[in-house]
Amino acid sequence: MNAKDDLQSRWWQLEAKFLERFGKKPDMEAVLFLIGMQETGFLKSKITKEQKQDLMHVAVCTLLSESGFYIVEGKDEDGWPHFKQVKEIPAYDVVTQENFLKDHVLLYFEKHGF
Repeated sequence: MNAKDDLQSRWWQLEAKFLERFGKKPDMEAVLFLIGMQETGFLKSKITKEQKQDLMHVAVCTLLSESGFYIVEGKDEDGWPHFKQVKEIPAYDVVTQENFLKDHVLLYFEKHGF
């Protein structure tokens, strides 16, 4: 088994956990949205498109901070984290970029005991 097969297998296991817990298999946007909500504590019944994008941005920065691409500069008065990019993110093709992000998502959920 190569690393890509292992990544895919672990991703399918995560999707199965989401399906079991929420009754839906999420796409990457939904996963990022949930991570953003977890990291900010932002809960509202109505969320604007801009807020959804902001939550996904927080998620990506949080995920990539594990590999040293971002650091948290602090939180604003509403409790939202603000990040500073400290190293360049590699320019990957679409498939490699998605796998790079999947690997970070898996690490995040492993670290948080999900």
